[in-house]
Amino acid sequence: MTRQMKTIAEHFPISGSFTISRGSKTTASVVTCHVSEGGFSGIGECVPYGRYGETIDSVLAAIETMRPQIEAGIGREELRQTMQGGAARNAVDCALWDLEAKKAGIPAFTLAGLAEPRPLTTAYTISLGEPEAMAAQTARYAHRALLKVKVGTADDASRIRAVRAAAPDSAIILDANEGWTENNLAYHFAVCAESGVSLIEQPLPAGHDAPLASISRPVPVCADESVHKTEDLPKLAGLYDAVNIKLDKTGGLTEALRMRDAARALNLKIMVGCMVGTSLGMAPAVLLAEGAEFVDLDGPLLLARDREPGLHYEGSLVYPPRPALWG
Repeated sequence: MTRQMKTIAEHFPISGSFTISRGSKTTASVVTCHVSEGGFSGIGECVPYGRYGETIDSVLAAIETMRPQIEAGIGREELRQTMQGGAARNAVDCALWDLEAKKAGIPAFTLAGLAEPRPLTTAYTISLGEPEAMAAQTARYAHRALLKVKVGTADDASRIRAVRAAAPDSAIILDANEGWTENNLAYHFAVCAESGVSLIEQPLPAGHDAPLASISRPVPVCADESVHKTEDLPKLAGLYDAVNIKLDKTGGLTEALRMRDAARALNLKIMVGCMVGTSLGMAPAVLLAEGAEFVDLDGPLLLARDREPGLHYEGSLVYPPRPALWG
C-alpha cells in the first residue's frame, strides 16, 4: 500500500494572552501532519517552540526532509532512531500512532499496552503578571483543584503569596521558566514552602542547575527545559525530584513512554505537560499521563477556539480522547 503525507500550519487564537517570563503571545501556531495509507488516515499535531530554536518553517522543513522514509513506510521505532527529537518528530510519530490504531481497529492505548485511560485532574495555568493581576486571575479559577502559576522574576514572593491568598484550597505548581538565580533560589524555596506550593518547575536555566544538588529542597523540584530525551535523565536524578515530559520535547509518544519508564526507574516523579496547542496535541499525552503525579494538559482551555471535536473537559477533569479526535 502506498503511503501519502500532508503537512499544514494552523493558527488558533488564544483567549486574551499567555505570558511567561520569556514573553507573551496571543496565537497558538501548530503544525499538523496527516499520514494516509490503505484508506486510513492518521493525524498528529506539534507546537514549534522558539526556546528550542524551532519555527513553523523549520518544523515543516524537517518533516519534509523525512517524506521519502515516511511514505516508504517507516515505523515509529525506526523514526525515533532516525529523526531528531523535537516538535517535528512529535507530529509524525503521533500521526503514525493514530494511523496504526485505525488500521488495526483497536484504540491507541491498547496498541501501547496501556490500561484504558480514565479522566485526569489537570492543572490550569495562571499567566505571569503583576501580583494584583495574578491574584485577580487566580480568584476566577480558585475552584480548580490544581493551578499552574507562571513566575520567574527577580522577586516572586509577592506573586506567590498573592496567588495563594486568592486560591487557599488549590494545589499549586509554580513554574519559574528558568527565571531564578542561584542567589535568590533559597529565598524563593522558603516562600514556596511557607505558601504550601506542591511543585516548583525549572527554577534555574537549563545547563546551570548544578546548585540544586547542594541546596535543601523543601518543595519538590521538577525539570522541564533541562530534560528532552531519556538519555538526559541520569544526570538529573540528583538535582531534581520530578521531570516534565512533553511530547513536543521528546519528539512523540514513542520516546515519551520510554522516558516515563526510565524516570520511574530512577525514582523520579512524573509530570506530563504541554505547549499551548489544541486538543489534538493533548490527546496522545492523556494516554501518557495515566498514573502521573502531576498533569498539565490545559492547552485547549487557553484557546479562544479549539478543534472540533475536541477533548472533553469538565471542571478540573480532562477525559480521554474519542476516536473521532485521535487514537
